[in-house]
Amino acid sequence: MLKIAYNPIYRHPLPEGHRFPMLKYELIPEQLIYEGTCTEENFFSPTEVDRRWVLSVHDEKYFNDLLNLSIDPKMERRIGFPVSEMLVKRELIITQGTIDCCHFALKYGVSMNIAGGTHHAYADKGEGFCLLNDVAVAANYLLENQIVNKILVVDLDVHQGNGTAVIFQNEPRVFTFSMHGKENYPLKKEISDLDIELPTYCQDEYYLDILYETLPRLIEKEKPEFLFYISGVDILVSDKLGKLSVSMEGCRRRDEFVFEQAIKNRLPIVVSMGGGYSPRIADIVEAHCNTFRLAESMYF
Repeated sequence: MLKIAYNPIYRHPLPEGHRFPMLKYELIPEQLIYEGTCTEENFFSPTEVDRRWVLSVHDEKYFNDLLNLSIDPKMERRIGFPVSEMLVKRELIITQGTIDCCHFALKYGVSMNIAGGTHHAYADKGEGFCLLNDVAVAANYLLENQIVNKILVVDLDVHQGNGTAVIFQNEPRVFTFSMHGKENYPLKKEISDLDIELPTYCQDEYYLDILYETLPRLIEKEKPEFLFYISGVDILVSDKLGKLSVSMEGCRRRDEFVFEQAIKNRLPIVVSMGGGYSPRIADIVEAHCNTFRLAESMYF
């Protein structure tokens, strides 16, 4: 059974007119249930992550500043959300959701978090709507518990996974692969194990050709035992922050190929949703729901 991490806290209230589409976290599970792709049984509600796993990645002072709501105002502006007790609790629950997904992926082949993919969070700071790096914490959880020995992070959000790149820059057991817009946030890119910078307004075939060539080669060379996939839908032509021109079908084919490679190589895969900023919330929800539909149809 496809197990999906979701908690109502994922939809966090934001000031009126805020550009982050928080509503999607409520609409995605509603749509999946409405159309019959999922039932209530597919969803599980994570609790807060244990402090020790957060501190396996994040700096203690930064984490305590989050808990004590004493984040520097400049950093709060870089994060892009008003930092509150409820927001921090939300991040702790999302992070545990990604850890829980690891166990379900080991059992069923795939598991998914309705939120997560908070790849702009560094060890000692947050930015870009990211406070804690859920994939980094979950990857460290797997390594420290000696559940797997080699992990591949496949980050296909339109923005570089800069925080993840730095967190794992000296960790040979985690290979970070980020395929992102060249002329997009963050302006200063970090160095992942493999970065592919995409030209502005590139379309489906250009995008997919690169992915089709790169991912199988990476899996063959690095021989990972586990995949984390950040499936941001901000690559869409409709996205107001993306600067790429990938169609809804191109985005679906991207997800399909990642799942095909995971299945072919018998690699458990955990999917975190990443970003999506199309003006119509329906476009964001449809693109994300495609990822869940594919997982359900290809695995179960």
